[in-house]
Amino acid sequence: MLSAPAATVSAMAARKSSAKDRPSYRCSDCGWSTPKWLGRCSECHAWNTIEEQGGPGVRTTAPGRVTAPALPIGQVDARQAAARPTGVPELDRVLGGGLVPGAVVLLAGEPGVGKSTLLLDVAAKAADEARPTLYITGEESAGQVRMRADRIGALSEHLYLAAETDLAAVLGHLDDIKPALLVLDSVQTVASPEIDGAPGGMAQVREVAGALIRASKERGMSTLLVGHVTKDGAIAGPRLLEHLVDVVLHFEGDRHARLRLVRGVKNRYGATDEVGCFELHDEGITGLADPSGLFLTRRDAPVPGTCLTVTLEGRRPLVAEVQALTVDTQIPSPRRTTSGLETSRVSMMLAVLEQRGRINALGKRDIYSATVGGVRLSEPAADLAVALALASAAIDTPLPKNLVAIGEVGLAGEVRRVTGVQRRLSEAARLGFTHALVPTDPGRVPDGMRVLEVADIGDALRALPPRSARA
Repeated sequence: MLSAPAATVSAMAARKSSAKDRPSYRCSDCGWSTPKWLGRCSECHAWNTIEEQGGPGVRTTAPGRVTAPALPIGQVDARQAAARPTGVPELDRVLGGGLVPGAVVLLAGEPGVGKSTLLLDVAAKAADEARPTLYITGEESAGQVRMRADRIGALSEHLYLAAETDLAAVLGHLDDIKPALLVLDSVQTVASPEIDGAPGGMAQVREVAGALIRASKERGMSTLLVGHVTKDGAIAGPRLLEHLVDVVLHFEGDRHARLRLVRGVKNRYGATDEVGCFELHDEGITGLADPSGLFLTRRDAPVPGTCLTVTLEGRRPLVAEVQALTVDTQIPSPRRTTSGLETSRVSMMLAVLEQRGRINALGKRDIYSATVGGVRLSEPAADLAVALALASAAIDTPLPKNLVAIGEVGLAGEVRRVTGVQRRLSEAARLGFTHALVPTDPGRVPDGMRVLEVADIGDALRALPPRSARA
């Protein structure tokens, strides 16, 4: 029979052993671990991502044979990471020059925005250079893709097409064709029979993406993956997918407008602040080297409630037009409708105009504000243009025709400086605008451009032509 101290030591050892044998749980999205199962991750707040890791004992990996000896960094051949142009300059701008051999690119976007059309055009241009290209479709039949290729002129003898949803079949096509470029539309439709779960599930997406990434690195094959998005605009599937791939691109655009934007989110081979502009039409999709004309309305005489600004999409300046309309209403709660603008910032500008600009009766009117051409203005540099468009509509007085407004407006009515003022002014001057309202100290001003520095919203409102009585 054990003594009391011996029994205590034995019990502690038993508890320690049982704690060591107890399984742990880890979030498949962010890697957060917990000793017990939870329905929701406390770190990334994702549901049903906690998986059992199991685990008695500690496993270690013994040293093994190296695949290639380590070299001094100066002796590493950098030509292996040289990008090859895709033949689509706007896409090359976002990618950082083109596709790197062995790189895996994930292109995500809403249904119908034009992802398949763009990548089919890229595949055809690569095939035209006598580079074997394989296009795998998991969402459409081969005949449907052929019809789209006929419509956009994407036919080439080096472009191979297959409709597959089985991962083993996709890998078999890679062995047969040995392509230099693979396009998979989409990664959520392909599944492996050796992995439990439906296609598009976390386990399946992780397995499919991992297998294709390994194949790309081993073969030096560039891979373009199409990804679905959730209703919130995030990429569907495990967050691990974005970490595994080399480049993540978002394809944005309103299906009722012609403009499409490809925005870089992650890029191991270039910058992530570039944006490519495209125009979607019946004959396919074309890049826009100068898209500012899509966001402007050509008119002979100025109209009340319109103001022009220059926004920065990545490093690219774009001239955009803001329109506003105010009408009297009889309902107790006036309407506030926006399109292409953030509702919260428009509400802030209305409050600043009424309190700091002394423009009354805005709270008793229906107010509509929008942008031209489907562009979305979310950066604070558009605040001054939004405020002036609202003020111009409220007093029914147009702004000068060749005027652009740039600046962030604070709640105290001050106009704050923004980044890239010189680039914005240069773009406005290139398009023929001669006057600009900017914050103080704008830097170098382009030749032929007259700049009025404004310190607050009151200074900006004085740019409006005088009127004897305001509404």
